[in-house]
Parts: sequence; structure tokens; C-alpha cells
Amino acid sequence: MSELRDNNGQKAGKRAGLALSGFLLFGLFIWHFELGDLYGWLKVFHIVAVISWMAGMVYLPRLFVYHAEAELGSVQSDTFKVMERRLLKIIMTPAMLLSWVFGLALAFQLSAFSEFWFWIKFLAVIGMTICHGYFAKAVKSFAADLNKIPARKWRMYNEIPTVLMIIAVIVVVLKPGI
Repeated sequence: MSELRDNNGQKAGKRAGLALSGFLLFGLFIWHFELGDLYGWLKVFHIVAVISWMAGMVYLPRLFVYHAEAELGSVQSDTFKVMERRLLKIIMTPAMLLSWVFGLALAFQLSAFSEFWFWIKFLAVIGMTICHGYFAKAVKSFAADLNKIPARKWRMYNEIPTVLMIIAVIVVVLKPGI
């Protein structure tokens, strides 16, 4: 059964890699042939990547809640391990990296580095990236059956990415000055 899960995970990883490659190739195609506004396309790719990342960032800790309540060694626990690993490796981490790439490209396009709102957003994204790293560490902990954090605490941790995302959205939309 474990071999089947690993094989399915490898296939899913390859499909995700192909999708990401296609996404990047499409972006390069648009840029090379000047098919429209580069800024507009960067913004589209950034928004899609952020949505994908944030979907994982709010779903993964919810999986941790249920996993923390599952009996060690159970089929349910093993299923959560597969789900958590795939979500992190196939969706969240590539989406995070693309969010950074397209976000920084947008910042350069806008010359946003001198803007107050940009640094607030930047700090929120740094916070989300730290949170992502903490969640990645937790995936390894759960995989080794070493999680010590109770479900109740994971419910609280589930809110951190949401709060950081709300801060980022507010400052990008309203662009407050000093």
C-alpha cells in the first residue's frame, strides 16, 4: 500500500512540476513576444500563486488539528501523513516560491521599495514564509510520529496565516503612507 501511495505521489509531483513549468513558460512567452502589459501579467501570476499558497497555508494546519487527534499508527494517521506531505511539496512550496518571484518582480516594476505600504506587506510575507517553514517542520514531525502540539494549539496556529494575509491585502489595496 505504501508503494502505491509513493508512486501516486511521484505522479502527482510530476504533474505539478509540469503545470509549474507550463506556467513559467507561458509567462516567458508573453514577456518575449510582448503580448500585453508585462505588469498586468506579473500581477495575474502573482495573484494565482498567492491564492494557491494561502489555500495551503490555511488547510495544512487544519489537517494538523485532525492528525493530532488521530491515533498513532492508525490508517487515518498514515493518510494524514500523505496528505500533508503532498500539500506541502506539490502545492504550497512551489506556490510560495512563485509568489516571491512574481511579487519581487512586481515590486521592481513599481519601484515600490521606497513605499511605506510595501515594507508592511514585505514584513507580512516574511511572517508567512516563517510560518510556512514552521509548518514544513511540523509535517516532518508528524511523519515521524513526534508531534507534541495538541489539536487545540493547531487551531490557534491556523489563524496566523489568515491574519498576515489580511494585513498584506489591506496595505496593497489601500497603500497607506506614513
